[in-house]
Amino acid sequence: SGLLTRLQTSAPTIRTLSSSNSFSQNIPSCLWKLGRLNHVAIAVPDLEKAQSLYKDVLGAQVSETVALPEHGVYTVFVELGNTKLELLHPLGEKSPIASFLQKNKTGGMHHICIEVDDIKAAMTELKKKKIRILSEEPKIGAHGKPVIFLHPKDCHGVLVELEQA
Repeated sequence: SGLLTRLQTSAPTIRTLSSSNSFSQNIPSCLWKLGRLNHVAIAVPDLEKAQSLYKDVLGAQVSETVALPEHGVYTVFVELGNTKLELLHPLGEKSPIASFLQKNKTGGMHHICIEVDDIKAAMTELKKKKIRILSEEPKIGAHGKPVIFLHPKDCHGVLVELEQA
């Protein structure tokens, strides 16, 4: 009977929680909104081996290598059903990926990319909220669209890329 008493006592608490306001009602409206996860970027020390893993071993559709000198990287995209992986390899000595790989010899997750519907409005509002943006203006990213990066120390240790949808 002790278990039955505890269950009966906790039942009103469950009803109270289920009738509370939904989480989304507490989010302030913005002039911009987040969209879907565009990709997860992985820094790799050997781009050909990484391409081979995803293409030959795992059977994924893998793009050709594209050089992005403005960003100091070579990129390869691995198509997944609902998103992509971006394989990053250094292009030039000042590449941010080169310094990442110096600290992480075997590579690893570098950043996530989330789409936004209005990158300029996102920048304005994020600056007001004291989120540091790593460039004054958006740059053109691997998909030919404007992108910005948010400082990882302001995003719980994750480098976040926002891309204009």
